[in-house]
Amino acid sequence: MILGLFKRWRGAGPTVAETEWHEAESCLPFLGHLSPEERRLLRSMALQLIAEKEWHGAQGLVLGQAIQLSIALQACLPVLKLGLDWYRGWLGIIVYPGDFVIPRSIIDDDGIVHEYDDTVLGEAWEGGPVLLSWFDPADDADDADGINVVIHEFAHKLDMRNGQPDGLPPLHPGMSRRAWIAAFTPALENFRARVDGQEETLLDPYGAESPAEFFAVMSEAFFETPDLLHQQYPEVYAQLRLFYRQETRR
Repeated sequence: MILGLFKRWRGAGPTVAETEWHEAESCLPFLGHLSPEERRLLRSMALQLIAEKEWHGAQGLVLGQAIQLSIALQACLPVLKLGLDWYRGWLGIIVYPGDFVIPRSIIDDDGIVHEYDDTVLGEAWEGGPVLLSWFDPADDADDADGINVVIHEFAHKLDMRNGQPDGLPPLHPGMSRRAWIAAFTPALENFRARVDGQEETLLDPYGAESPAEFFAVMSEAFFETPDLLHQQYPEVYAQLRLFYRQETRR
């Protein structure tokens, strides 16, 4: 249950001390490929995102400045060279203290409705909010595995810019839809075969669920573990480099 709207920062926003920026960024080592100018731009975009979106703390979570800065920095990284207009058309960011449960229902082949609770770390709704779990970065071991819930869910938002998420976001002028499909389709087929074969993949096996999840997981890897992604699926890396307009390998 949402316990209330966290007041948005407006106007020029708060004064964030260099030590506060450093504290937030020190837990995000994947920002290391950014130049000083790019890092300044990322900070500016993060403050703008905080001001433009409505932030809610769920289940008693108090959204302090440190939490918002961390989430906003991660959310803005994929659109650093694209602009915040890519996140227009929706308003809310809801943050939970840890994983949370979403009620689901499915209809089987016999028309019977099955209801269940799905424990998730995040979810992006088309035209609606982004739901995120929050863990203290100092205690969160997921980063070591290249998993990034914020980048994952905001990648879904990019995918939704042209409708239902399908792993094919709107491509920039000069990019080829055919080249994108030629890179992603065989990579997903290979990844699914590896996951189905119970291989312990270094990339998140959740990416085998669908083309949309594959795009989101590969986006995580593009920023978190770019060398690994380039080693395993260089064509996918090349397409993501064109899409995000960033070179994340150092």
